[in-house]
Amino acid sequence: MIDAACALRHTGVMLKISDITYSIEGRPLFEGASATIPTGHKVGLVGRNGAGKTTLFRLIRQELSLEGGQISLPARARIGGVAQEVPSSETSLLDTVLAADTERAELMAEAETASDPGRIAEIQTRLADIDAWSAEGRASSILRGLGFDADEQKMPCSAFSGGWRMRVALAAVLFSQPDLLLLDEPTNYLDLEGALWLESYLAKYPHTVLIISHDRGLLNRAVGAILHLDNRKLTLWQGPYDQFARQRAEQRAVQAAQAKKQEARRAHLQSFVDRFKAKATKAKQAQSRVKMLEKMQPITAPEEAARVVFTFPEPEELSPPIVATESASVGYGDTVVLSRLNLRIDQDDRIALLGKNGQGKSTLSKLLSDRLSPMGGRVTKASKLRIGYFAQHQVDELHVDETPLQHIQRERPDVHQSKLRAKLAGFGLGPDQADTVVGRLSGGQKARLSLLLATLDAPHMLILDEPTNHLDIESREALVEALTAYSGAVILVSHDMHLLSMVADRLWLVRDGRVTPYDDDLESYRKLLLTSDKPAEKTTPTAKPKRASRDDILALRSEVRKCEARVEKLTEMKEKLDGILADPTLYEPGKGDEVAKWRKKHAEVMDGLDRAEALWMDALEKLETAEA
Repeated sequence: MIDAACALRHTGVMLKISDITYSIEGRPLFEGASATIPTGHKVGLVGRNGAGKTTLFRLIRQELSLEGGQISLPARARIGGVAQEVPSSETSLLDTVLAADTERAELMAEAETASDPGRIAEIQTRLADIDAWSAEGRASSILRGLGFDADEQKMPCSAFSGGWRMRVALAAVLFSQPDLLLLDEPTNYLDLEGALWLESYLAKYPHTVLIISHDRGLLNRAVGAILHLDNRKLTLWQGPYDQFARQRAEQRAVQAAQAKKQEARRAHLQSFVDRFKAKATKAKQAQSRVKMLEKMQPITAPEEAARVVFTFPEPEELSPPIVATESASVGYGDTVVLSRLNLRIDQDDRIALLGKNGQGKSTLSKLLSDRLSPMGGRVTKASKLRIGYFAQHQVDELHVDETPLQHIQRERPDVHQSKLRAKLAGFGLGPDQADTVVGRLSGGQKARLSLLLATLDAPHMLILDEPTNHLDIESREALVEALTAYSGAVILVSHDMHLLSMVADRLWLVRDGRVTPYDDDLESYRKLLLTSDKPAEKTTPTAKPKRASRDDILALRSEVRKCEARVEKLTEMKEKLDGILADPTLYEPGKGDEVAKWRKKHAEVMDGLDRAEALWMDALEKLETAEA
């Protein structure tokens, strides 16, 4: 069996898009668009919402048929992506991810029933080649990076909600390592910790990646090129997103200057023609300038991007603090999630909540927004305090059969429609969007409506839980500007490192049932997450290594048993082949091909045995170290 991935590495080009044309309902998305993605490159696909980025993915996967042009991939290239969440089933998360590597799963199943020594040798050799014996460890590591601990990995998929099953689907496709990995906004269902882990993982991914994202941090750290979809064309820019944005701005400035200069030249020539075309003495010169005008290739000035805005109403100033907690605790039912909370929030605070999913960030947000009552201690709030609260689930709870105008009319029935439309426009929802039912709006437009509803009362404190999901890069920048100008307090939970770094001036770490100030900066937190679950501790040369846990030792013992069983099976095969090769009748005249066949199988088994014994010895050493 040939390793398709290895063969592809020598082709040079993974994806070639040649002069493609495609329209939806008569609206052209691509017209003569071309691009070439080399093998192994990590590329971010960017463009305005609705430009056709997701459609391009569907064209690459051949889910849609091109009207013209061609999309070429190497023969047998495996394409992978996350189309939808994994089904709710009784299969454990770990087994669901392991099943995604279909070749490994098929070979493991065949190894249980194969009886032909040659085929068994081929299977064992191939399993060793694809590192099948470390698969459980790799799958577990990916699941852990995406937020699932060891116990959760053993639980059935049915125990998790849709958002969490999307993470399992992402883990499965990462584990299967397709030759071309297509990811469409993967961080939308991740928290900050999961998003940072994914950044690091993608940067080291061994094959080609094409990712649609509006996350500047990911586009700056995980990719080395930007594929820009604009004006129905594709342009590949080398470098991360910030370099692309700078070069793109410079190009647009040059193009605008050239267009302005050409327009002045055109006006000058036209003026001469208009003045002298009727004069016999100047007719020849006028005709010459007409020809010059006809030959002039028009330079189109770049379109001015529509100004993206958020307009938050300004609250009146309250005396500090606006919120204070004293030894407060909060949770659900009889279960305390956070305790000993001694916090203070002033109106000019910009606070980012850090901490892994499930540690209590959303619980704290609900306590601060009066969605949960304290179980103990005291929470004091300013008497006139108004709080705005935005969470992703609110976007999903909008009335799909009503327009944004109807949503805001329900909240402000006595306000004139023109003023309500002005408020909608202040959040980028113009006349067309204001009268379109929510079910037909884009994800970004729905998020804008929810943000408007959350800030309608001019809150003194705004709590935002993942506000950037479905917002494009321009909208995220507009949100940064609006929050910077806003005079109320901001409590922010987000996987968008750029947003956090631009808005937050205080960091709170939610961990182990407590909320404490995090004194380092976000970059230090990012490095901390990528190196360890806990802050690094200074150690001396004589410090004792941390003892392996009981689960670690049990896992190592299981690995030793598996390795030993493989060695025993291959040893049995070797002995059978030794017996065949020792039979004198095998070497009778005319049996040269048969001798060669058995010698080849013997060599394959010996190679597999050498590998299996090396893995066994390695597993034994790890177990001895752990038990020491």
